[in-house]
Amino acid sequence: MPPDILDLTDQISLTPLQAVGIPLALIGAILLSLGAQFQHRGVARMEEHHGGEASSGLNLAQLKALLARPSWVIGTAFLGLAIVFQLSSLAIAPIMVVQPLGAVALVMTAIMNSRLTKIRLDAISIRAIVMCVGGVGVFVALAAVFAKSTVITQRELSTVLIILVIVLALWIALFAIFRKGASPVFYILGAGMLFGFVATLAKVVIDRIKTIVILGSGIESTDLLTMLCIVGLIAASLLGSYFVQTAYASGPPDLVVAGLTVVDPLVAVSVGIIVLGEASDAPVWAVIAFVITGAVAIFGVFSLSKHHPQLKV
Repeated sequence: MPPDILDLTDQISLTPLQAVGIPLALIGAILLSLGAQFQHRGVARMEEHHGGEASSGLNLAQLKALLARPSWVIGTAFLGLAIVFQLSSLAIAPIMVVQPLGAVALVMTAIMNSRLTKIRLDAISIRAIVMCVGGVGVFVALAAVFAKSTVITQRELSTVLIILVIVLALWIALFAIFRKGASPVFYILGAGMLFGFVATLAKVVIDRIKTIVILGSGIESTDLLTMLCIVGLIAASLLGSYFVQTAYASGPPDLVVAGLTVVDPLVAVSVGIIVLGEASDAPVWAVIAFVITGAVAIFGVFSLSKHHPQLKV
């Protein structure tokens, strides 16, 4: 085998323990798909029985009504298990390797939703799904080759938290202004961006906890920034989850999953590249490829939201 190929293999190879994170992430993706389908059904049934325009934002009464829908509760349980598997994969494998595997959920959800609704995906929708999955796959394949693990300093962590605060404030303001006329893609992009930060902060918190346990230094080693990470993680999770439930009221589940499995990993990996400097040694052509493949994946989401056959019936 040529030396160049051997060098490339050395760069992207995983340890046996890290490799276990791949099947864990795939199981999480399957659970995400099931959870999305059940939650979407629960939101639809809630609208049928309680009325109201949930697509402009769920109110408190509608949120309470969801708790009484068995399908929504089952879907929430599936999503809870999906989070457990995702966090387990993040605990042992690089975020840029396992996070994008959620794209498997997009394919599974699209097929499942098409069978349940008896509405066939047309050629445009299939092409959009391929763009989503392909764009994310190439983006992260490049990231896995050129990105390098770095020690997160307090300055870098502070930068991530500041960006998260800005993103939270921005989406809250946009929701307040455009909630009545917002399309499904509005909520999908918001949820995907927020959950991208959730994944990043979760990885940071897990790594810091692992360091404390390994060093045996005790709880006093958990600094203020780590606690703020947990607060930010919870805030982003709550707002992102609210956006997801609202998106279910105005769009099919595979469209929602498309946004989450495309925007989420792109944001998480981009934070690692731009803020944490994990791809500082990447050549110019790789940076250009990051931009192009990311744009292709995002375009796929917009294309699916515009041409999805379920939105035409």
